[in-house]
Amino acid sequence: MEIGSHQIGTGDETFVIAEAGSNHNGDFETAKELIDRGAEAGVDAVKFQVFAADDLYVENSGTDEDLAEDQSIHDVISTLELPRKWIPELHEHCERRDVLFLATPFDQRAIELLDEHIPAYKIASSSITHLAFLERIAETGKPIIMSTGAHELAEVKTAVQTLREAGATDVALFHCVSSYPTPINRINVRAIDTLRETFSVPVGLSDHTTDPVIAPAAAVSRGAAILEKHFTLDRSMEGPDHSFALEPAELAEMVDAVRKTENALGDGNIGVQEIEAHTYEVARRSVHATRDIAEGETLTKEKVAVLRPGKQDKGAPPADYDDLLGRTAKAPIEKDAGITWDDIVDPMQEDQ
Repeated sequence: MEIGSHQIGTGDETFVIAEAGSNHNGDFETAKELIDRGAEAGVDAVKFQVFAADDLYVENSGTDEDLAEDQSIHDVISTLELPRKWIPELHEHCERRDVLFLATPFDQRAIELLDEHIPAYKIASSSITHLAFLERIAETGKPIIMSTGAHELAEVKTAVQTLREAGATDVALFHCVSSYPTPINRINVRAIDTLRETFSVPVGLSDHTTDPVIAPAAAVSRGAAILEKHFTLDRSMEGPDHSFALEPAELAEMVDAVRKTENALGDGNIGVQEIEAHTYEVARRSVHATRDIAEGETLTKEKVAVLRPGKQDKGAPPADYDDLLGRTAKAPIEKDAGITWDDIVDPMQEDQ
């Protein structure tokens, strides 16, 4: 699976998305600065959300204390809408900063408007049971990243099947816990394995914990192909998504931790590495003399031991120790010297 020039899948570099969401607060310059800060942090893409309150919530939606106590959910959401005229300019600004522009559509018009500006669609967790909506996104033929928060595995299966039957060939899934913020002990990173084993697609983490390192690094260690994290210019800004988002320095810390974790994972091969050469020479045990041994002497436990050689030449491997006991020294052997089979009288000669 490819998004832009990025290969997506286990074994490839983790694709990191900085989720700007609605943290632009309706200000175009803030939106551009979010792109700037994301690019400086080293992310691969900066993502926004494109929704209209009228297409998202019923008007008489009640209040939510996590949003505002004196405004309905619908009215709060309406203040967070991204003006759609920004989309081409935000796309261009991302290109100037060498990051991909991504966005999550929440309605049919957003799908159509975004199509020429994004290399892949992100489907929010809250949309995955809206099967007609999934079908429309699948029909675009673009790669799809779908979050799975607050849904049962059976519902995710139905959503994936719907996308595939509608023609989607490149689908990736996000494990996601739809709690803002998510306590670190509830992030359940092992769910990445479950999704990968169930669907055989690239899987990642849409992370709503507040720590910049723990869950992202854990996800990468489980083979996360994609990582998404909310970020803001300043957590003290007004708006529902700022308080649990990373600030720019933390976003950079997260990207650094992801790349270092990838390096730490290695290729899984077992063998003596070049950087172990010194230890291999000085610390691997072999058979050594513990006292001076004269020519013709018999090797005994009092004269021979399995020791680390340090700067001495190595002796025979520890596995040969028992076989060397009782053998005869062919020539004098100095104390601490490594004892090899070349130092021992050939058994055939002993018999003569």
